[in-house]
Amino acid sequence: MTSHAGLAAYPSLRHDYGRLVEKGEISRDPVQEALAIRFDQLIVELGASNAAAKTNALGWLFARRKAPPTARGLYVYGGVGRGKTMLMDMFFRLAPLKKKRRAHFNEFMADVHDRIGLHRAALKAGTVKGDDPIPPVAAAIAAESRLLCFDEFTVTDIADAMILSRLFTALFSNGVTLVATSNVAPDDLYRDGLNRGLFLPFIQTLKDNVDVVAVDIPTDYRMLKLSHLPVYVTPLGPAADAQMDEAWAAATEGRSEAPAKLEVMGRHVNVPRACGKAARFTFADLCDAPLGARDYLAIAERFDTIFIDHIPVMDQTRRNASKRFILLIDTLYDRHIRLVASAEASPDRLYAGREGVTEAFEFARTASRLNEMQSREWVEATGA
Repeated sequence: MTSHAGLAAYPSLRHDYGRLVEKGEISRDPVQEALAIRFDQLIVELGASNAAAKTNALGWLFARRKAPPTARGLYVYGGVGRGKTMLMDMFFRLAPLKKKRRAHFNEFMADVHDRIGLHRAALKAGTVKGDDPIPPVAAAIAAESRLLCFDEFTVTDIADAMILSRLFTALFSNGVTLVATSNVAPDDLYRDGLNRGLFLPFIQTLKDNVDVVAVDIPTDYRMLKLSHLPVYVTPLGPAADAQMDEAWAAATEGRSEAPAKLEVMGRHVNVPRACGKAARFTFADLCDAPLGARDYLAIAERFDTIFIDHIPVMDQTRRNASKRFILLIDTLYDRHIRLVASAEASPDRLYAGREGVTEAFEFARTASRLNEMQSREWVEATGA
């Protein structure tokens, strides 16, 4: 527990981090430990701000009081597998607030756009006033969550880029504290994006309201764990399922998972299990469902590690599924996505149809790529 001026005690992330080290679940790293201490400072600041807010709410009958200062947030950036998300999730669990939200940034922005659409529909129906949807949307989000924690903060969509400055100016004005992890520094967000000049005010707004922390650790701990585990497991059965679960635990670092949805051309692609940059599907999810190139590309852009359970042997009776599987592997290979899979047979024996048919010819390339994607060189390169 940490204390503040002897008046209050708060849970300590540094203490929990030390316990994980003692149990052998992680290796002690001075950069991670320093970040844990900074998160502990924020926990204290959030607790003090929360206490001040309660006092202010009780005192409004007797005097006009200024709103309590908002705790300054954190923007943590660095390469993949450096422990950023692990520490942010630990912080989120310990943060002494009831109104808090943790989300992937893209999912949060999808929610924002949905709220904007609802406001415009209500405006058209005459049930609300005000042409600008940003202030009421920001006020509603702030009323729900005083702390927003975002994983994988990145901006690639022009629709997001054009509203971020006004949205977050309003959120910060409403007392919201932001904590985010990212692979890039704030100044590199939306680099080379369309109309980036209109996005630049957001970068300044962000830096005015958060402390920027670079996590420069030479070791990719997630890759270190995965490198000791098989990435293509065969044959299928309980032992294969157990190996897949072990690899999934290493890739997600024990963090909580949840279903996700990706929007593709106005419809949704369901992701049954997602955690940070890792996603887990069954073969049926990806290849029996009516998915296409755009769907697989959206998955590859959102995740850097894909798990596929229960890949069966295919022949001409499963022509559509085999064509989708060929397209899926091509997409993951071209995007250099880390693949972990369980299958009924080795790559060279996954297609059992007649020789000479188109699928058999195309599957020869797929088998070659699957074999390459199992190599240590491939796995290590995908962690770069």
